[in-house]
Amino acid sequence: MNNGKLHVKGIMFDLDGTILDTKPAYLEAARIAFKATGQQAPEDVAALEIPKRMEQKQPLSDLLKVDTKAFVEVYLKTFYSISAQKTKPFPNIAITLQTLSQRAKLAVITMRFVPCSAVFSELRQFQLDHYFAHILTALDTHKPKPSPEALIKAVAAMDVQMCDCVIVGDSVVDVEAGKAAGAKTVSVLTGLYSREELSKAKPDYILNNLSELPYLLA
Repeated sequence: MNNGKLHVKGIMFDLDGTILDTKPAYLEAARIAFKATGQQAPEDVAALEIPKRMEQKQPLSDLLKVDTKAFVEVYLKTFYSISAQKTKPFPNIAITLQTLSQRAKLAVITMRFVPCSAVFSELRQFQLDHYFAHILTALDTHKPKPSPEALIKAVAAMDVQMCDCVIVGDSVVDVEAGKAAGAKTVSVLTGLYSREELSKAKPDYILNNLSELPYLLA
């Protein structure tokens, strides 16, 4: 990993687990989906494996006793319907984004299959929407992360060069997307992945949380 300061003109953020704490929404979606499909909900650790595996397109069959497609349909529908009520920003996010927005252009890239207006609305309820010049969701790309497509579109929208940008996220797919695009990569430990898991993806930096990012910038 890199130990030097970071020079950037654009910062691309993952949403869930990076800006917003979505673990309560993930757990509630799992509880409802397991109940709806006639299963007993697992412990929290196992329930949080579901979004991790879905993000990485890994099988869920060992966690479920029913058809995966039926479960995922209920799970995602529930998550999207409750996310605005069950999620909240991590501590000090507003002041962190305010500081960062004075030094670079900011964008959000999320793998949620929702219109960008829904993400703007959710951020607006926390008075965070105005910090971002651009928002991209999985609906805006043919191939979501780890494909670099969303990053390429975000950089074009922000009118900056990829080499002057960093992607910040809590997952290995954020790192993979950043490396594929040619951007710098920063991982945060506020999401679903451990330091060990993230280290294997070899991001340029690993931070405890987003509040540490301003101190990393040159």
